Amino acid sequence: MACENNDRLLQGYFDGELDLVRSVEFENHLKMCPECAHELKNQQAMRRALRGADLLEKAPKSLETRIVDSLPREKRQSIVQMRSRPAIRWFAFATAIALAIFLGAVVVRNVDNDRQALATENFLAQEIVSSHIHSLQAGHLFDVESTDQHTVKPWFDGKLDFAPPVVDLADYNFRLLGGRLEYLDGRSVAALVYQRQKHLINVFIWPQGSTSPKLPGAKSIQGYNLISWKRDEMEFCAVSDLNAAELRGFVRLLDR
Repeated sequence: MACENNDRLLQGYFDGELDLVRSVEFENHLKMCPECAHELKNQQAMRRALRGADLLEKAPKSLETRIVDSLPREKRQSIVQMRSRPAIRWFAFATAIALAIFLGAVVVRNVDNDRQALATENFLAQEIVSSHIHSLQAGHLFDVESTDQHTVKPWFDGKLDFAPPVVDLADYNFRLLGGRLEYLDGRSVAALVYQRQKHLINVFIWPQGSTSPKLPGAKSIQGYNLISWKRDEMEFCAVSDLNAAELRGFVRLLDR
């Protein structure tokens, strides 16, 4: 496990987002890497400190003024009239404070949800790029090597719980080279390999699911272009160092 990949793996492990296989791999890495182990301890210590800190502060008097000033004119006049009656005044102020807290909580929750979705999306995209890079190493590109779609497609039978579509695009100068099994987002997926001149393209395919992270339509990571799309209840993601325009052309052919 290369340390340059450990920033995202460490954060995923710290947040409990790694699958079992990658968690075990990273725990083994921690035993041999004092730097990563030290960084993990620092993050754990910071979390404990934040949870144990007394961060509750009493709302300042000026908050009441700001809330009242932000209300429509009719509402402000009603509150002014209520101020002559202490019990009603307190109730109105408490209601305004409760409303402000509720709205603040809704905003924070929505922001947290958006951040979590973005983090998951980015993690999967990075995982796909890492799988693509790993496949370029000698002996990792194919489990089945063939330019015949009728050889590649049946090879996946019994190895996956779905049948990935395999298309021959040799007439368009995108030559099918073969396929292999990959492991992404906690499940086995199909990876088809195509070639455009000297550029290799990996196409990852898996069934759609309610828990599947949403991938960006197009993204560039570490100099590699990714394009993802859905069709026939399947998720697709093509990744390559091919330029973005040619990769989009490849995807249009594959998505016909």
